[in-house]
Amino acid sequence: MKKVLKWVLLAVLVVVVIAGGFAAYIAMSGMPTYDTQKINLKVEATPERVAHGRDLAMSLCAACHLNQNTGVLSGTQMLDMPEAFGTAYSKNITQHPTKGIGKWTDGDIAWLLRTGIHPHTGSYVPPWMIKLPRMSDEDLYSIIAWLRSDDPLLAPSAADNVPSEPTFLAKMLVHMVFKPYDYPSKPIPQPDTTNTTQYGKYLVTAVYDCYGCHLNDFADQDANDPEKSKGYCAGGNAMKDAAGNTVHSANITPDKATGIGSWSRDEFVQTMKSGITPKGHVMRFPMGRMTKLSDHALGSMYDYLHTIPAISHAVERAAPTGPWKSQGEKLFDKYACSTCHSKTGKGHANLLAANSKYPADSVLYDVIRNPLRYNPDSYMPHFGTTIPDADLAVLAQHVRTLCNK
Repeated sequence: MKKVLKWVLLAVLVVVVIAGGFAAYIAMSGMPTYDTQKINLKVEATPERVAHGRDLAMSLCAACHLNQNTGVLSGTQMLDMPEAFGTAYSKNITQHPTKGIGKWTDGDIAWLLRTGIHPHTGSYVPPWMIKLPRMSDEDLYSIIAWLRSDDPLLAPSAADNVPSEPTFLAKMLVHMVFKPYDYPSKPIPQPDTTNTTQYGKYLVTAVYDCYGCHLNDFADQDANDPEKSKGYCAGGNAMKDAAGNTVHSANITPDKATGIGSWSRDEFVQTMKSGITPKGHVMRFPMGRMTKLSDHALGSMYDYLHTIPAISHAVERAAPTGPWKSQGEKLFDKYACSTCHSKTGKGHANLLAANSKYPADSVLYDVIRNPLRYNPDSYMPHFGTTIPDADLAVLAQHVRTLCNK
């Protein structure tokens, strides 16, 4: 009996040592590295591709890579990163030859976006960067064409790339769960846009990665077969807004009680364009308006989402709580301004220049209600008349107070 116990204890000790060694390896290591492949690709940058690529990139890339200090896509801290994953910084993707991607080939860009592997170092790019393994070749070429364009957002910036600080959990996930994709072995054609269900599926799973956020948890996704992900599109995933508050992704399955099953097609399109739901709720960062998509594209997403299984999953919409120092600060929270601008007005979109840019109150009121008139790339909700005149005046005064601090 003693001999048996001795061997059992020895076996347990071996397991503990192996597990401890693996944990130590994970803790000390960086992102895993993989073999790279040179892709022979030269994209013809037609005006149509550049324009379409910009529309795609403004939804997929700009929100994370835009630095408020430099005014270009030189990278910044990703404030919506869940605490469990650590601190993350997006990279400099301007045309700077060394700090950015100015010397990258078209094949280098395609390789990174398709596989998630850095073309020069072989390092795996963390899961918080969207990968595009299923995007059509034409859409991918459009993004590359735009990245080569003279768009001011891509002007060379010598801003340094700040290393991310992933947690042990994040490191473990990229070593054991999240893996790079294979580079496509054959061409990926454009979807049939007349088949709205298939086109919508393409947009939800292959382009805008909607399912990646609208799960119960990031770790539940099946990257190779999105529809097999646990809690597919049922929401509940915990993220951070610019004010540091926890925001849970919405249930976008066709469940009528807890999802979007009771929304009409027009209501869905209007919500995605305005940022205001049929119940009058404001969409909160990190979700932004999809202003670059056509009604047909958004309607196709709706058609597809109404073919997936309805999942009853009530996602709590946490109401902002005080204490507030003023009524203006309270309204700044109520209309979800702080979720993007943060409590200080800086956040992902810096509004501290509002006093000098819009000195007349009437203009500032109009900026708040109709932001696209002043910035065609704005993700800010189109409030219109949603904000009563009395609230608007107090809210605008709070913005001016922030500018004066």
